[in-house]
Amino acid sequence: MRAGLALLAALTAGLLHTAAFAPTGAWWLQILALATLIWLTRDATPRRAALLGAAFGTAWLASGLWWLHISMHQFGNIPSPLAALAVLLLAIFLGTYYAAGAALAAWLGRRWRVLVWAACWLLAELARATFFSGFPWLASGYAHSVGPLAAWAPWIGVYGIAALAAACAAALVSLGQRDWKPVLAVAILVAGGALLPQDFTQSTGVLRVSLLQPNVPQEQKFDQALMQANLERLATQIESARGQLVVTPESVVPLPLDYLAPDYVQRLQRSAEQRPLLLGTFLGDDKLGYVNSLAALGSAEPYAYGKRHLLPFGEFVPTGFRWFVDLMGIPMQDQASGQHQQAFELAGQRLRPLVCYEDLFGEDFVTSMVGDKAATVLVNVSNLAWFGTLMVQDQHLQFSQMRALEFQRPFIRSTNTGATAVLDHRGRVTARLDPAVSAVLEAEVEGRSGSTPYARWLAACGLWPLWALALAVLVGAWLRRPNKRAS
Repeated sequence: MRAGLALLAALTAGLLHTAAFAPTGAWWLQILALATLIWLTRDATPRRAALLGAAFGTAWLASGLWWLHISMHQFGNIPSPLAALAVLLLAIFLGTYYAAGAALAAWLGRRWRVLVWAACWLLAELARATFFSGFPWLASGYAHSVGPLAAWAPWIGVYGIAALAAACAAALVSLGQRDWKPVLAVAILVAGGALLPQDFTQSTGVLRVSLLQPNVPQEQKFDQALMQANLERLATQIESARGQLVVTPESVVPLPLDYLAPDYVQRLQRSAEQRPLLLGTFLGDDKLGYVNSLAALGSAEPYAYGKRHLLPFGEFVPTGFRWFVDLMGIPMQDQASGQHQQAFELAGQRLRPLVCYEDLFGEDFVTSMVGDKAATVLVNVSNLAWFGTLMVQDQHLQFSQMRALEFQRPFIRSTNTGATAVLDHRGRVTARLDPAVSAVLEAEVEGRSGSTPYARWLAACGLWPLWALALAVLVGAWLRRPNKRAS
C-alpha cells in the first residue's frame, strides 16, 4: 500500500478506535481498529511503523479528547484555533507512546507477532498511565467494560485486558495470513474467561443514597453575583434528600468552607443531623494550600477526604507551563494534594471517595480494596461541566464500570451535570439521571466485601507484574530474532 493511503488508513482506524468506547458499547470495533493498524505495519520498517502508530494514536486521542477544547475556549478564553491546536498537540504527544510500540513491534519482526504486539501495546498503555503523572483517559481496555473480555477484569484489570485485546487484534491479522495456531490460542484464552470464577465478594447490606446533580453552568460556578443563589438551591436540594447518606458533586461549594457565611454552614449542619452529608468543597489554608475535598457533616466522627491525584493544568501547574495556565485563568489552579485514604463508615458500609478522574488510577487506591477494613462502596464526585455533555460523561461512566468489575464493588457517582448514577458490583447501571438536569437521584446500593484476584496482586505488587511480563516477552522475541547476530 502506498505511504499516503496507509497513513490515511491509520488515521481512519484511529477514529474508529474512539467509536468503540462509550456510549456505543461497540467493544469489537476496538479490536478491528487495532487489527487495521497491525495489518498496516505487518511489513513496515520501524520508521514507517512509528509514523503509522503515531497517526493512529493521534487520531484516536484527538477525537476522543476533543471536549478539552470546550474548557480551554469557552472557559479559558483561549481563541478557538489555539485551543484546537492545544488538543492536537496533546494527542500527538500521547500518540508517541503508540508510535514507539508500533516501531518496536516492527523491529522485532514477524516472529511471535501476537505476543509481541500484545506486549508492545501493553507497554504503551502502561507508559501513558504512569509517566508525567499519568493520563490514561480512554485506555483501550475500557472499551471492554462490556463484551467477552470483561470477564477478565477481576483477574487482570484494565491493562491486562488491553494486552489481551491487542492479542486478539494481532490474531485476526494472522488469520488473514492463514496462520491458525495463534488464532486458536487466543480464542481459547478469550473463551476461557467465561469459565473463570467470577464471585469474589459478598453482600454487606443495602444503603439508601441521595446523589445530587445541581447542574450549575460552569460560567456561573465562580460568579460572585450568582454564587449565593446557587448555594441556596444547593441547600434546598440537600434538605429535600431522603437517603441515609447525601453526596454532592466535586467542589459544589466553589470556595473554602471557612469562607461561607456561618448561618449557611449551620443550615447545612442542621440538615446533616437528619442524614450525614458528604459535601464537595475546599479545605486548608493559605499557608499549606487548599485541597479539593469531601467534608462529612453530621457524622459521628470528623471525616474529610482530599483529592490525591491532581489533574495537570487544572489543579497543578507542570514545570514550564505557568504562562499557559495563567492565560486560561483557571480558579484554584494551584491545589495541595490530600493525604487521607480511609473510608467513610456509615450504617455498616465503608465508602471510599474518589474525586473526579482519580477513579482512573485503581493502582492508587487499591490498598482500600483489600483487608478487613476494605471499602464496601466506591464513591466518585465530579464536575464535568468544564467539558460539555457529549461523550465525556459516558466515557467517565465507563471508567467507573471497569473499576466496579475489577474490584467487584458498587459505584455511586454524584456529578454536577452528569453522569450521576449507581453501578452494581458487576458494572451494571441500576439508576441514572439524565444529563444537564437539576435533580436528586434517590437509589439503593448494595455494598460488597471481599477481594478479587486483581485487587490482591495489585495491592501486593502494583502494576509491576504487567511491566515485567511485557518486557519478558520482548526480550524473548529479541533473543529469537533470526538476524540478531548479524545486526
